[in-house]
Amino acid sequence: MSRRILILGASYGSLLGTKLLMAGHDVTLVCRKATAELINGKGTEVRIKLRDEDLHRPFRSRDLKGTLDAMVPQEVRLEAYDLVVLAMSEPQFANTEVRTLLMRIAHARVPCLSLMNMPPMPYLNRIPGLETDRLAACFTSLDGWREIEPGLVSLCSPDPQAFRLPDADANVLHVGLPTNFKAAPFEVREHNEMLKELEAGIDAIRVEGKEVPVKLRAHDSLFVPFAKWAMLLTGNYRCVQETGMRPIKEAVHDDIETSRNIYRSVSDLVVKLGATPDSQVPFEKYAMAAESLLKPSSAARAIDCGAQHIERVDLLVKLIADQLGMGNPAVDDVVATVTSRIAGNLRAAA
Repeated sequence: MSRRILILGASYGSLLGTKLLMAGHDVTLVCRKATAELINGKGTEVRIKLRDEDLHRPFRSRDLKGTLDAMVPQEVRLEAYDLVVLAMSEPQFANTEVRTLLMRIAHARVPCLSLMNMPPMPYLNRIPGLETDRLAACFTSLDGWREIEPGLVSLCSPDPQAFRLPDADANVLHVGLPTNFKAAPFEVREHNEMLKELEAGIDAIRVEGKEVPVKLRAHDSLFVPFAKWAMLLTGNYRCVQETGMRPIKEAVHDDIETSRNIYRSVSDLVVKLGATPDSQVPFEKYAMAAESLLKPSSAARAIDCGAQHIERVDLLVKLIADQLGMGNPAVDDVVATVTSRIAGNLRAAA
């Protein structure tokens, strides 16, 4: 069964969008006007390396089974879509036009699958025992989220790493680490059945008899996407330094014992919330993977370029840990450094 999928965000969102197009679904990317015109004129290109191949293959939207278009937020007619994918970073949802679209999505009651590292507030409201009113400081704005029914929001860990190339157009995405999207369940059975259907369709994709990496995996636990928190706190946010930034590899391996301490404390926090211990990636496996992560994280790069707002999963983890009596001074230090650098950017822009 072909589905109509609306994806908010044409950069990272084009990765899942390409996999959906390959499975025969129709996709609309919501983005800025110039990007929409580029995509409508030339389509998208996502470069993925297949197993046992040395070079990335380009997958162009115009060559795929499904149809693709792009538009700005105010052009969207929500009655045309079965699913909304939230593939922008959290600060982008504070934009007036995007915020207005979120409110329209709430009124239309279209299920939303979030690809954000930062869980949307409606999703956090699904977690038993969390005092979510004490987490508002983690968000750039809560206005667009207030009317969305929590059960209509699921979270999908954006584990695959992909980025735009500096020498390519904005419709080109390069996949660096082709891992899988891990989706938590919705509250409604028919929405979970749709996730399973999308998963099966993507699983069936073959190119010259070969599987194409980056799958969608639908899970039964609300906490599966939270397994990434330990990685973000141990590596990504520790790329941010008081002056400048460093690659993820250095953030993890320059002080391996502090890294292990942070990783274990955040993993313990996720288990305390309700995850099973075996759902957490062992620190040793993550540390080995970090050996190949030779660039600073996107959060660190954004701050170094003067960003005044980034996704604050670091602050979210700290505030939840404080609620549960599981605070860690090493995590507090990470949060303090990130907060200090953002404050410096705000002062510089004043």
